[in-house]
Amino acid sequence: MSDFVVGVLLHFQGPGGIYGPSCQAVTELAVAEINATGGVLGRPVRAELFDAGQPPPVLRRELGAALDAGRLDALTGWHTSAVRNAVVPVVQQRVPYVYPAAYEGAERRSGLYVTGEVPSAQLFPAIRRLRATRGVRRWYVVGDDYAWPRGTFRVLTRQIAGLDAQFAGARFLPAAGASAPVLAATLDAVEAARADGVLLLMVGQNGVRFNRAFARRGLHERMLRLSTLMEENMLLGSGAGATTDLYSAGGWFRSLATGEALDLIGRYTAHHGLHAPAVGAAAEACYEGIFALRSIVQRAGSPAVAATDRSVDGLVYEGPRGPMQFSGNHAAQRLYLARADGVDFELLTEL
Repeated sequence: MSDFVVGVLLHFQGPGGIYGPSCQAVTELAVAEINATGGVLGRPVRAELFDAGQPPPVLRRELGAALDAGRLDALTGWHTSAVRNAVVPVVQQRVPYVYPAAYEGAERRSGLYVTGEVPSAQLFPAIRRLRATRGVRRWYVVGDDYAWPRGTFRVLTRQIAGLDAQFAGARFLPAAGASAPVLAATLDAVEAARADGVLLLMVGQNGVRFNRAFARRGLHERMLRLSTLMEENMLLGSGAGATTDLYSAGGWFRSLATGEALDLIGRYTAHHGLHAPAVGAAAEACYEGIFALRSIVQRAGSPAVAATDRSVDGLVYEGPRGPMQFSGNHAAQRLYLARADGVDFELLTEL
């Protein structure tokens, strides 16, 4: 019987490369667990990895060649919205594609199923709570310059006026990494705006560099930061001294003390050992993506996109985040607000 081959797009270079090792490790666990319980439609699962950090034309050629050769049955993996938008024209309606990363929202394309967080459910409630509990009214947005940060900014701009809150300014920096002078000028602008908080929409190493520079200025003692992609590997990279008053909102944290979350951490440690990379939000999303794919294809009885499109609405499955339920092509989930405590997170509340 032929393998059910899942193409897994992960960042192994560039700013998002900080997530790569943990994403690969948790993908290996997910494949092993699915194969131990019957595979997908009775077929053993195999992951074929693609480096989402390489130039988009190169990635499109590699992915297109794999699809043309009939090597792939489905696609998933943690990668940015820029990568998703680059590869959808190659993938769309050929194989089911689960996109598990937090993103800007409003994705409705055929064959594309979203399990990641969206701003209205993830960031708006967090901003509302920080307005109520910390008095944060003036926000400055610092993001990478691509679809997710800009789209998130547009969505939230329409929403937060009702909270008696506002954006005091916004800067979007090169997604490949800002130079030291550009980063310094951005921090100057944040200071000049007299912001109460910074909404940080940066990927991986870009967020790490910002946190370090922010702390060197002493700004961590004057204003808080709220992020969404800030996870445990980024905290480690930033260093405990650069994470004071840093908040994150999302569906997964390593310190989540639910039964489902503790089970995943236990199984991951048993599979890879105590010194494996931390299961941060990006890694858990990869795990989520593979199990969502299995659930969608099993319910459809086929990996044909016409079948998965017909059957995804209303699908419910249990994952490490707890119950996930699809409405249309989007899955809803529990979300939390957490505050950095050195190089881990303290969960504060469910949003």
